[in-house]
Amino acid sequence: MVTCKNLFENKNIEIIESKGDVKVIEYKKDLSVTTANAMAAYFASEMNVRKRQVLIELKGNAYTISAGAMQWTAGSVKMSADVKGIGDLLGKAISSKVTKESTIKPKYQGDGLLMLEPTYKYILIEDVSKWDGMVLDDGLFLACESKVQQKIVARTNISSAVLGKEGLFNLCLKGEGIAVLESPVPRDELIEFVLDNDEVRIDGNFAIAWSNTLDFRVEKSSKSLIGSAVSGEGFVNVYRGTGKILMAPIA
Repeated sequence: MVTCKNLFENKNIEIIESKGDVKVIEYKKDLSVTTANAMAAYFASEMNVRKRQVLIELKGNAYTISAGAMQWTAGSVKMSADVKGIGDLLGKAISSKVTKESTIKPKYQGDGLLMLEPTYKYILIEDVSKWDGMVLDDGLFLACESKVQQKIVARTNISSAVLGKEGLFNLCLKGEGIAVLESPVPRDELIEFVLDNDEVRIDGNFAIAWSNTLDFRVEKSSKSLIGSAVSGEGFVNVYRGTGKILMAPIA
């Protein structure tokens, strides 16, 4: 039996979000400072630049995480490579090259605690079942329940890769379970579009996640070259169909 002290009762640590087995903890202040960086650390904390960690409570189930993301485990927790054979390994190696994700994502299973490395990025906990296929921008994946399917999806046309600056391939999460993402902005700043057989046009690489049911293309902002020149936009990312989009205010 392992007893973990100075974690849940630590007054400098706050649980800011919780869903299922996953908790996001945040350090109110950075106490590991010196006289040289104390002022910078103080103002960073005041501007919501704080260390955050993901704590996963395993109860006989399994979570797959990004390579190198584990900080510590406590209890009867075992790690294994989430690879089903040579063919699967080669497929994951190719996928890692085109999606900028780690080649092999370790799987942790058992009964106990799994703590991920601290980060200054913002953490999002998403229910994959509510997305009908959740396509992620490169580098956002942090962890997910191992029962969640991870697939590589390709753009519907080459123009969306070349002009949209989204890349030709993206990681798509499907099925039921929890996914943990690293976001460049907090959830309070994210805009969510819910489309019902409609379209959203975004000028730039601002979408961080979108439903796999949406048709993503890149088109001129106007049907005419003169109209595009007058608007000053040129090409825009267009999402059509039924589904959701999470959009950040900054690229």
